[in-house]
Amino acid sequence: MNFQSVPNHLLITVFLFSTIAIWLSGIKLTKAIDAITTHYNLGEAFGGMVFLSIVTNLPEIAITAVAAYHRDYDIAISNLLGGIAIQTVVLALIDVFGVGRSAPLTQKGHAKILIVEGLAVIFILSIVLIASQFPATIIFARSTPFEWLIALIWLGTIYLTTTYMTQKKKIILSQKTKNEILRFPKSKFNGSISAAILVLSIGAIITLFAGWALEVSGEQLAIRWGMSGILFGGTILALCTALPEISTGIASAKIRDYNMAVSDIFGGNAFLPVLFLMASLIGGDAILPNLKASDIYLTVLGIILTGIYMIGMVIHSKKQILRMGIDSLVVVIVYLLGLWGLVTLI
Repeated sequence: MNFQSVPNHLLITVFLFSTIAIWLSGIKLTKAIDAITTHYNLGEAFGGMVFLSIVTNLPEIAITAVAAYHRDYDIAISNLLGGIAIQTVVLALIDVFGVGRSAPLTQKGHAKILIVEGLAVIFILSIVLIASQFPATIIFARSTPFEWLIALIWLGTIYLTTTYMTQKKKIILSQKTKNEILRFPKSKFNGSISAAILVLSIGAIITLFAGWALEVSGEQLAIRWGMSGILFGGTILALCTALPEISTGIASAKIRDYNMAVSDIFGGNAFLPVLFLMASLIGGDAILPNLKASDIYLTVLGIILTGIYMIGMVIHSKKQILRMGIDSLVVVIVYLLGLWGLVTLI
């Protein structure tokens, strides 16, 4: 569909309906994934890192693939790197609306495996920074070695997560019966495991198409309202594509899957740079060596925000301000200052 000829009121309608679809499907997805991970004893963190992180990033996958096919990378790159920063801020929203006054989010969700996932995000973003300093001529298999290295780090993190959860499960099973270790969340999925898998499949399809409609309609509105591509990709578009994470994150916290809520964000942030490899394979261009100053700026901002939450997981402060932990408040302040700096830089 050609959205360039669609009038503004219809674009706004598409935008709003897509938002509602993503939000509602995200709630259903969380309960379905919770049932699947519980049934197969995969663990909350693994469910968040693999299932939720990939499903909720389907809109980014679609927009990056289309952009790479047309070899128009600016908005897609800003969307991915800006998405990492804004998805980290989503943890603050989960802290306020998902956990509330009971305790800060990082007091509830601070499993060791989450520290590994946070470090993976920092490692991967550091590779992005290093790659930006190299020439674009170092092409290897239609990409640069750095895109391949990022993919390997992400796969390695999944391996470590799987290994850790397997060992932990064996230890717990040696101490308790299986019935004793089953989690009893606040809200469960009503149905069989087959139904949960079906909901996961349908929810993924809805998220993919609704996310695509949300992005293209929002992008067209931004163009008509005179926003630059980089600013739009790093802010408005990044916020739009973070809607699945907001929905699933709050829903995870509501059913007390705090580790899954955090892992969804960290896992998604580690997964997003892997899409640079997909983009380079489709377009045949070196992506990371051609990053702009604003892209590097967003990358550093993502590292800082991730580091703040990792500190919160280590310190375990119980203090709250405005229904959020100290770390969430600091993240919100740093992000707002970062947006001001981005506007100034552009």
